[in-house]
Amino acid sequence: MTLRLYDTSARQIRDFSPLEPGCVSIYLCGATVQAPPHIGHIRSGLNFDIMRRWFTYRGYDVTFVRNVTDIDDKIITKSAEQGRPWWAIGYENERAFNAAYDALGCLPPTYEPRATGHIPEMVEMMRVLIDRGHAYAADGNVYFDVRSFGDYLSLSNQELDNLLQPAGEGETGKRDPRDFAMWKAAKPGEPSWETPFGPGRPGWHLECSAMAHKYLGRVFDIHGGGVDLVFPHHENEIAQSRAFGDGFARYWAHNAWVTMSGEKMSKSLGNSVLVSEMVKQWRPLVLRYYLGNPHYRSTIEYSTESLREAESAFGRIEGFLQRGVELVGQTAPAERVPEAFAEAMDDDFGVPQALAVVHTTVRQGNAALGEGDKTAVAAAVAEVRAMLGVLGMDPLDAPWTAAATAAAADLHSVVDSLVGLVLEQRQAARARKDYATADAIRDELGRAGLTIEDTPSGPRWELGGE
Repeated sequence: MTLRLYDTSARQIRDFSPLEPGCVSIYLCGATVQAPPHIGHIRSGLNFDIMRRWFTYRGYDVTFVRNVTDIDDKIITKSAEQGRPWWAIGYENERAFNAAYDALGCLPPTYEPRATGHIPEMVEMMRVLIDRGHAYAADGNVYFDVRSFGDYLSLSNQELDNLLQPAGEGETGKRDPRDFAMWKAAKPGEPSWETPFGPGRPGWHLECSAMAHKYLGRVFDIHGGGVDLVFPHHENEIAQSRAFGDGFARYWAHNAWVTMSGEKMSKSLGNSVLVSEMVKQWRPLVLRYYLGNPHYRSTIEYSTESLREAESAFGRIEGFLQRGVELVGQTAPAERVPEAFAEAMDDDFGVPQALAVVHTTVRQGNAALGEGDKTAVAAAVAEVRAMLGVLGMDPLDAPWTAAATAAAADLHSVVDSLVGLVLEQRQAARARKDYATADAIRDELGRAGLTIEDTPSGPRWELGGE
C-alpha cells in the first residue's frame, strides 16, 4: 500500500511521493524556549517522532530538522521580568525541552539549529527579497510586502481584504498593515545584531525560512508543526521562501492541540501541565502511549481520568508481554509488523487503528497463554514487540528497560531505608529479650516478600519471602 498523509495545503489525503527516491526530508517547527514545556508542546515532537520512525521502518533515509527559537518577544519579556540574560533563559528552557523529549522516548533530530546561529542566512534572504521588490526596510525594520506575492494565504485559505495580521510593538513604517515583520529594529536594552538594514533581531517567521533553506535545500518533503501555526507562521514562511526562489515544502502536516476544558493548553491560560511534573506522577512510557495513541490530527482533551484509562490499556499490553516472556523466555521482535498494522500506519499514520491491532494480538496471545500454547505465545510476543517498537513504545526495548532499572534502583533505596527502621525495632526487641516481638517483625517482613538474615555485622534483607 502507498503511504498517504493529509496535506494541509491540499486539504485532503495525498499519496506520498518523496522528492528523492528512498529519502524523506522533514522540517518541524520546534520549541520557542521562553518557558519549560507542557505536554501540549511535547505532543508535536512525539507525533512527528512516530512519523519519522514509520518512514524509517518503510525503508526511507530520514533527515529530520527541528529548530529552536531562542530569541523572541516572550523571551525578552521574561528576561526583563526576571532580571536575567535572555540567552540564559533560552538555554535553560532548551535543556528542559530536550529532557522532556528524551523522557518520552523521542529520537534526537538529525539537526537542531538555533535561530540566533543563522543571522547571516537571514540577512542574505532579506537582501534578495528587497532586491526583488518583495520586502522593504523602514525605521530599522524589514517588512514583507504581502501584496507582492500572489499566492499569499493559500495555505490558510483566507481572504487578504479580511486579514488581521498580528503585529508587535515598534513595528512602524509599514506600507500596509497586513505586511509582516521579517526583522525588528533594536530597542534600548534588547539584544540586537548588526545588519545592512540597521541593528535589530529576527522576526519569528524569517528564521524558519532561513534554516529550512540551509539544512534541507530549496525544496524538501514535509513541513510540520501544530495546527495553530498555519497562520501566521507557516503562511508567512511560504511567502518568504517562495518569493526568495525556493520551492519550499511539498507537503504540510499539522498536529492538533492538547486541550483542557475545551481550550488549547497554554501557559497564558494557566492550564498547562509541565512534563517535568507529569513524569513524577506517571511513567514516561504511559505518557508516550497517552499522547501518541490518538490520531495526530485529533484534539486530546486532557484529564486525569483519560490518563488512567491509557495507563490501564497499556498495562494490559505490558502484562501480556511479561507473562509471555515468563513462559517462553526472551523473544526478539518480529522482523515485520502484521499487515493490518502496516495498512493503518500507511493511511495517514493511523496510530489508533494500529494500536487496535496490537490489542487484538494481545488478546490472542492471552488466549494462547491460557491454553499453554508456547508457539502461539512466542509469535504473539514477537509481533507485539515489533509493532510497539515502531511506535517507540516497546517496554522491553533497551531505553525503557534502562529507565525501569533506574527506577527500581531508586525504589530499592527507599525500601532499604524503611526496612532499616523496622529492623532497628527488631534489634531493640532482641536487645531487651522480647523475642516474641522480634520474631513477629521478622515473620511480618517475610509475608511482605522479604527474607531477613542475621549476620555478625547485623541483619540484612533481600527479596524472596518464605
